[in-house]
Amino acid sequence: MSDPSVARVRLYSKPGCHLCDDARTVIEQVCAELGESFDEVDITAGPDADALMAAYGEEIPVTFVDGAQHDFWRVDPARLRAALS
Repeated sequence: MSDPSVARVRLYSKPGCHLCDDARTVIEQVCAELGESFDEVDITAGPDADALMAAYGEEIPVTFVDGAQHDFWRVDPARLRAALS
């Protein structure tokens, strides 16, 4: 059983990214349906910004489920639901 205090879905994004806005909307809807949580990390801010920009700068938004990369650029709601089931 997963730790309920840890979000199962993580979205790596950056400000002003329309694909990030679209991904966030899908993630919010699917997580709400399934009673799951998600968190979001701005790859342009914080002490890890350089490493995050190097890792994900060309692929954002990047979605992780249970610590493993799930998608980038777009989030398919059916695929996300299946990963969370």
